[in-house]
Amino acid sequence: MGSRRGKIFGGLALEAYKNGLNLTSTQISILIGSLLGDGTLRTGDKAVNANFKIEHGLVQKDYVVWKYDNFKEWVLTPPKISYRYDNNGRKYKKSWWFRTIRHPKITFFRNLFYNNGKKVIPNVVGRYLDSLALAVWIMDDGSFNRGIYDISTYSFKENEIQALQKTLKERFQIIGKYFSDRDKGFRMYFSRSESLKISSIISPYIVSCMKYKLPLLTP
Repeated sequence: MGSRRGKIFGGLALEAYKNGLNLTSTQISILIGSLLGDGTLRTGDKAVNANFKIEHGLVQKDYVVWKYDNFKEWVLTPPKISYRYDNNGRKYKKSWWFRTIRHPKITFFRNLFYNNGKKVIPNVVGRYLDSLALAVWIMDDGSFNRGIYDISTYSFKENEIQALQKTLKERFQIIGKYFSDRDKGFRMYFSRSESLKISSIISPYIVSCMKYKLPLLTP
């Protein structure tokens, strides 16, 4: 995974290169699923456009690489390790991450999914939540325990979770519920029968290293 920076600046100017980029349907689905999960869209203090940042734990390196492979032409620097310091000042490895270049196509989705710098669920989320996006959302923030799926939705308000549940019902005929998880926020969950529906829908898209989030398709 060598850097593309030299290739881009050695031939085409960066702006000309950016003008040739367009998000594919696969990239949009991964972006949407990531935004519902752990992904972020960021605009710097003096930047006009946003970039897309992916960051997952050390054990999920292969998952980060999979996302990178799907966005490779948008990324100048391949995935690398993020470091932090503990209370004693000792450096330790925290996660794997990468980010895309800033681009108007990505800014479009930031304008949809952010309000005053906070991630929100737009009214048009159903337009973009397809099977691949659902799979990425589950791989990011979903858990499978005791025969059912639940999804960490702590960053969303109650009405936004209700909007997501409505979208899941309209798009996939999946009925979800949610509960208040102490002071953390709200968490979505699904019955065993609904969890099997989810598993059937997302199974073609689950990355090998995330198969532990995919139960056996048995009633």
